[in-house]
Amino acid sequence: MHDIRVIRENPDAFAAGLARRGLDGAAIASDLLPKDKALRELLTRLQNSQARRNDASKLIGQAKQKKDEAQAKALLDEVAGLKEAIQQGEAEQRGLEAGLRDALAVIPNIPAADVPDGADESANLPVGSRAYGKPPVIDNPKQHFELGEALGQMDFERAAKVSGARFVYLKSDLARLERALGAFMLDTHTQQFGYTEVSPPVLVRDNAMFGTGQLPKFEEDLFVAAMPKADPSAAGMIEPIREFLKANTAPEAATTTITFLDEIIKTPDGKSEIHPTFLVRDLYEVLRKNAAKDSIAGKAKLLKDIRSNSNYDMFWLIPTAEVPLTNYVADEIVNEAELPLRMTAFTPCFRAEAGAAGRDTRGMIRMHQFSKVELVSITTPEQSAAEHERMTDAAQEILKKLDLAHRVVTLCTGDMGFSAQKTYDIEVWLPGQNAYREISSCSNCGPFQALRMNTRYRGSDGKMKGPVHTLNGSGLAVGRTLVAILENYQQPDGSVAIPSALQAYMGGKTVIAKA
Repeated sequence: MHDIRVIRENPDAFAAGLARRGLDGAAIASDLLPKDKALRELLTRLQNSQARRNDASKLIGQAKQKKDEAQAKALLDEVAGLKEAIQQGEAEQRGLEAGLRDALAVIPNIPAADVPDGADESANLPVGSRAYGKPPVIDNPKQHFELGEALGQMDFERAAKVSGARFVYLKSDLARLERALGAFMLDTHTQQFGYTEVSPPVLVRDNAMFGTGQLPKFEEDLFVAAMPKADPSAAGMIEPIREFLKANTAPEAATTTITFLDEIIKTPDGKSEIHPTFLVRDLYEVLRKNAAKDSIAGKAKLLKDIRSNSNYDMFWLIPTAEVPLTNYVADEIVNEAELPLRMTAFTPCFRAEAGAAGRDTRGMIRMHQFSKVELVSITTPEQSAAEHERMTDAAQEILKKLDLAHRVVTLCTGDMGFSAQKTYDIEVWLPGQNAYREISSCSNCGPFQALRMNTRYRGSDGKMKGPVHTLNGSGLAVGRTLVAILENYQQPDGSVAIPSALQAYMGGKTVIAKA
């Protein structure tokens, strides 16, 4: 989230920063500033009205003491009018604040000054000083899925039968290797780099996803789960949604959506053939097609309101432990003496991969469910640049201990994530693909997420100092690290050598071979 005061004070710098991301920054600023002006003018009017009401209330008593009933009545009428006007103004204030917040919510972070400009990954800048190792020479290297399937320890076919595409069963030594990698990474980050291990929730609410920037713009990449409050049927949640749509949606969109709802509950028992968990997603699609003039943020707000009016508590499955770890300090004031705050977690992660159709369709590179060790730091503004380098060091240390060749690139403005102001991608060499592939992204988000989470810090003098800075990085993606080990440590007979750093975690084993 951006601070509207900063935009107001220097709109040209804001516009220029967004232009580096390929956006029309001037148009965005021109849309925001009138909203901000209208809100500030309204607040001034409300303050004046409140002050006048207070003064008039005092004058009523004075008029009554003087037995001036006419003056007292006139003042009473004025106070009553002011009360009504203030109530109307406060309602308008809430609307203006929501409109401004919604507009700000979908604007990405401003790139740091030292981030290279560019439209896509072709403009990413290698960081030569961080490169490590040389790719091994392997005759006719196989890809990880060929190795895993030949070992009889990686099964995509049965996973597809149970869950669909982009899932896998790992068995025997490969299952143990995944567990070993998680433990090895956690031990390295906690013992060598001072991170605190955390076991966080993996189901979170809207505000957590909003805080780290996944909502409202990237809902299609997320998985949602629902828990019934009362009636477990779709019919139980449709009626309040129908009434809500009538009251809050443009008539043509409401009519189309309500027709859709009626189609759902045509079955004799009044229950839906579509599980209620997915009803909100279906509604989103209908709204998207029939309310094109609505902003993304507006539709996200509508969906949030629909969920709150339904009989279901909605949760999001985390796409990364960045979400619960960063939100650990949401809506809090942190003492400066506690910073930097460093946390790490080994969790399952869930991504819909909505934009990945046709990419990495075989193997474990791009999965709906995967394991990852995440690094999160909460810092002061003065600490964040150095912390970014330190976090990248921690992620690289895992690959160095595993002796896996890798390189680091600074992402250009067109390739950075929504919440980042600067990102390093670590790319590991995969012989089977004859290419470097991303295994970690380490990002400095500056105050962007803190402003969304309302997280500030207080100095030793007790004075408020403003928003904290937040950083996050993969330390590492466990599945992709397993992939890298299989491909880089493959042997001519189809077995896989276990890196020395992992042998103790594998019970002393040195080789993974077919049973």
